[in-house]
Order: sequence, then C-alpha cells, then structure tokens
Amino acid sequence: MECFRIDESGYTGFDLLNSEQPFQGAAAVSISDEDAERLIKEHFPSLQATELKYQALSRRPKNHPRLLGLLGNIHTNYKCVTYVCDKRFLLLLMFLDYAVEPFYFERGIDFYADGQNYSLASLLYFAGPTLLGKGAFDALLAAFQSAMREKTTKALDDLVTAARKTKWYELPEAVGPLAGYGAPECLSAIATPGVSTDAALVVLQALISRMEVMADGPYRVEHDQSKNLLTYHNLLERYINHDVDIEFRQSEIATIKFPLKLTSVTQIDSKTSPAVQLADVMIGAAIEVTKILRGQKAEGIEPDALLDLYKDEQVIHMFPSLDFDEQRRFRKGTQAAEVIDYFSQFHV
Repeated sequence: MECFRIDESGYTGFDLLNSEQPFQGAAAVSISDEDAERLIKEHFPSLQATELKYQALSRRPKNHPRLLGLLGNIHTNYKCVTYVCDKRFLLLLMFLDYAVEPFYFERGIDFYADGQNYSLASLLYFAGPTLLGKGAFDALLAAFQSAMREKTTKALDDLVTAARKTKWYELPEAVGPLAGYGAPECLSAIATPGVSTDAALVVLQALISRMEVMADGPYRVEHDQSKNLLTYHNLLERYINHDVDIEFRQSEIATIKFPLKLTSVTQIDSKTSPAVQLADVMIGAAIEVTKILRGQKAEGIEPDALLDLYKDEQVIHMFPSLDFDEQRRFRKGTQAAEVIDYFSQFHV
C-alpha cells in the first residue's frame, strides 16, 4: 500500500502569535525508505549524523547546493506536497470565523461568499494596526486567542473590552459585532467547547486534500513520534474513522471528500525512517525560505532556487493578499461555512 511520510514545523499549539515561530507548515512525500536512503547517500555521501535534519544541514552554506539537489530530485520524481501558512493571518481568519461571522449569519448574510473573509482578513493583516491602533489591535488578537482557549466569562468580557479599545469605527465590518453590539452569538461561538486556535486541523486539511488526489488508491501515513505530531496523529485518526459520504469545495484547486482513501496512520522513530527525514527537509526548506522572503531571516538556502523546484500542485500556502479580485475568483463558489460547521466536530 502506498505510504506518505509527513513532518511538520512551526507548531505552537493554540498560540498563533508566537514571535519566534511566525510560520507553520507540513510536508508529505510518497517514497519508500529504500529510495529515500539512496537519495540521501547520493546527495550527502559523507554525512556522519545518524539522522538527516534540515536545520543542522542548512547552517553550512556549502550544503545548500546539495539540499537543492536533493529537493529537486524529490519534486521531480516523487509525489509530494508542502503547506506553509502565516499564523497571524490564520488567527485573523479564525477571528472572523468566530468573532464576526455568527453576527452576519444571524442576519441572513453569507459572510464567506466568494472568499470575502480572506479579503477582509488580508485587509486587517496589512491595515489593521494603522486603522485600529497598533497596540489596541495586538491586544485584541491576544484577547481573542485567550478567549478561544479559556472560554470563561472573564475572558469573553476582556475580549469585548479589547475590541472597544480599538478604533473599531474605522473598520466596523470586522470589529463592530463585538465592539458595537457585544454580539452574544459570536461570544457563544467562541465559548463552544473544543474549538480553539490550534492550526493543526487547517494544516492537515491542506495536506489531505492533495494526498487524496495524488494517491491512486488506499494509502497510509507515517510520521515522527514528536510531541507536536501527536495532535496531528489524533486528528488523522478521526478523519480516517469518519465514513459519511460528503464532499466540500474549498477553493479553485482544493476539494476534500469523505470517506477518505487514507486507511491508517502510524508513529515511528524518524531516526529509522529516511523517508520521514526527507519530509523534514522539505518543510524545513519551505519555512526557512518563507522567513527569508519576509525579512525575518538574513541567510539560508536561495529562495528563487527553491521556488523554481515546485510545480503548482506541489505547494500550498496561506498568506494575506490585497489582490481582492484574484481572491474572489480563486474562492468563488467555495463552501467555507459548511466546511467550518462540518470540521468543528473534529475538535470535540
């Protein structure tokens, strides 16, 4: 049976405002351990370490051509996908999902029509600090994150207070439901048991949408035994066990259909799996290049050289964009509201 090996990077649980790890992602590759070991030996014949780790190798510039060669081989000859997201942007999308959308839903308005939530989140990302006041805007996001985690009356009250301390009247479409109305429907959504700002589910949805397309038939997943991947593991098991026949359109290029072709998920020691180590290299390179392009890292692998290796279907990203026309076209006809309602059960 075909097996995809996956690895993650940047996971910080519910905390999407972590300044040291602003990006999160994961990679999946369908390759045997035998082929993976051969590739590692081909590109790093003198490797002394017991395990191939991107972070360790990338520190030395002399390794960069070898890393690019290895990644080029993977992307040319094997089924693979890499997902990267900006966690602050993702938190803004979640803010709109829980602290804004229920207000519009109660009034019969489809807040998600043609991806307008992505456009509003992008506007907040770039202009929110200026329009709402930087300190107050940051405090609002922190209060929302805390309310989603704690779900106490105090945390919810603090969130409404934080919203009212912003210059919310400058962007009432986004902050008005809380600041102007104290919207009980939004507070109720935030207080729902189980829902959180943990991004693991979002990352897995992206990976699964591509693995399901790439797999010719039933397949399985293996991943490292790290603590961070335990959350991914539990979510994957819930996906596998869901047998309702249903399909959702998420964007122009992404759909997800149940039941999945995915049949099992296994935790293994990455030291014993060269294939899992290649997934580490894939996501490590993607995160590093994202940091370089965003000006958060000065040196590392050459961004253009890495980006040239990807085919369109081999990379998925979740970043803000002010090209609202493109956002509308890309997400026209998506079923965002249905997807959120459906997948919320996986948090419980």
